[in-house]
Amino acid sequence: MGKIRILTTGGTIAMRETQPGQGAVPALTGADFQRFLPPDAPPVEVEEICNIPGAHMTIDLMWTIRGRVLAAAQESDVDGIVITHGTDTLEETAFLLDLTIPGEKPVVLTGAMRTSSDLGYEGPANLVAAVRVAAEPRARNLGVLVVLNDEIHAARHVTKMHTLSPDTFASPGWGPLGRVDPDKVFFVHRISRKTVLCEALEPKVALIKLAVGMEDDFLRCALAAEMKGIVLEGLGGGRIPPWWLPGISKAISRGTTVVIASRCPEGRVYDKYGFSGSYRDNRAKGAYFAGGLNGQKARIGLMVALGKGAPANALETIFER
Repeated sequence: MGKIRILTTGGTIAMRETQPGQGAVPALTGADFQRFLPPDAPPVEVEEICNIPGAHMTIDLMWTIRGRVLAAAQESDVDGIVITHGTDTLEETAFLLDLTIPGEKPVVLTGAMRTSSDLGYEGPANLVAAVRVAAEPRARNLGVLVVLNDEIHAARHVTKMHTLSPDTFASPGWGPLGRVDPDKVFFVHRISRKTVLCEALEPKVALIKLAVGMEDDFLRCALAAEMKGIVLEGLGGGRIPPWWLPGISKAISRGTTVVIASRCPEGRVYDKYGFSGSYRDNRAKGAYFAGGLNGQKARIGLMVALGKGAPANALETIFER
């Protein structure tokens, strides 16, 4: 058996209250995480990348994490990789890695919703479960996985559903790929994926969520800021109010890539309507569609596609697979 590389980045799993009454802050180290592991755990090495809240994650730091994962995956004696991460942005880092890290080795992200100062701190259990999945041969060739609360989720499908509950991560419309039981790790179904070769991310990508009656002010601000890409979380199956359409046409004519997602938590972006702002209308204008990805993942996907420099082919791979 090879070893498991644990990369720590912070998050609630690494927090405790160091000053009474002042709130929890990142404090736990890699050595603390090693002490969580039972004697029968696979051999591990811990590498500390950073120790920040998930809300402090940046695009540059996500790309640094991606580089460390890629390097670890190329080491012959590393069987799998576990990343501890803040839950606020965990799904975005997971999806970036899923899109851009080729190979068979399991890459597993985990975290916690309670700090080490809280009753019921679930960090050690989540970490142990993630290490077990990373060491599981059947986890190979599944892309990047997210493991919390004894559930195994695909990075493409998983999202944070609850602000406080430990049972916060779910895959709406798809469900978990498997579970981590006390005696074994098992999978109920498998998925396939395609990766995109990408040397950098395009950071100038905006995400705008639509609601009833909203004017297109934010779209015009994005154009004024010379955004290279814009993701719109549209209504229902991705429908856009008609007064937004001139701005979308202007964006596309200027070379800005527009991707339409849905603000609904489940389902693909699609409809059969013929009215202004419907699926076929937006496609005719040159917009792309996010498939079943939520807005935040569609934004990551567009950053990858634009960073690759061939957005049309990359967007088809990312959104329509």
